[in-house]
Amino acid sequence: MSLLSEIEKGTQLLDSNSFSDDGRVLIIREQPMMECALDVLTNLGNSGKVTLKAKGDLIPTAVAVANIVTENMMKGNSKIRDIVVDSESGPGRYGVTLVSTIKIIITKTN
Repeated sequence: MSLLSEIEKGTQLLDSNSFSDDGRVLIIREQPMMECALDVLTNLGNSGKVTLKAKGDLIPTAVAVANIVTENMMKGNSKIRDIVVDSESGPGRYGVTLVSTIKIIITKTN
């Protein structure tokens, strides 16, 4: 397992939501976009479905990775099936604060 990314079956990003994913789950961490896109591409080839999860400042990275995979790497052979945007409570500078989260499900079409 890489220090920069964590790929597991059935990982949950949010405790308050119950996600039931059949494919692989990739939690976006601090890492180059193309490295993450290659991880997604590899896992998409193996399982046919990959879920990207990110929170806070890493949400733009997750969106960019999803676009790189579906629009450039697997053009016409994959699609974004669903996007779920939410927030969770977390520790903040002045007490409890809300942190935005995103879940992007990418599936192989062929």
